[in-house]
Amino acid sequence: MPPQLLFDINGIDLNRDVFDQNAIREMNPQRGDMEHLNGIVYADANSARLIGYKDVKADEFWVEGHIPGRPLLPGVLMVEAGAQLASFYTRKFGGWTGFVGFGGVEDCKFRQQVSPGCRLYILGMKVWERHKRVCCKVQGMVEGSMVFEASIIGVEL
Repeated sequence: MPPQLLFDINGIDLNRDVFDQNAIREMNPQRGDMEHLNGIVYADANSARLIGYKDVKADEFWVEGHIPGRPLLPGVLMVEAGAQLASFYTRKFGGWTGFVGFGGVEDCKFRQQVSPGCRLYILGMKVWERHKRVCCKVQGMVEGSMVFEASIIGVEL
């Protein structure tokens, strides 16, 4: 049985940003080569759900060396994109004001390869929050197929 999405995305316009790159920069400190979230197309503060995306480009720093002749987006950068989505949610809607650091990753699976030219959509959903820690489940999708999933723990520093 194929893996199930965190929530139903039918009816969500995946081509209309509700938060653009500048809005993301207001919440997240990553810049330059470490910005892995280009836009957010859906955000629901009440259900703690959102969808962002990363446009995977041919001129990114990792392309030449991972893997020569067959560039594949490193899994750690997929997880980083998910962590940046979770950080955005936590600061924008969760009221956190400090730096949200990476506290861990659990139940991580990579299901398919991602190459330059793809748009990687990231679904995120907050699972729990306590004691300056938060856990969000994230899933990555390319062309309707799930490419990775993980639970990401953030810590307010």
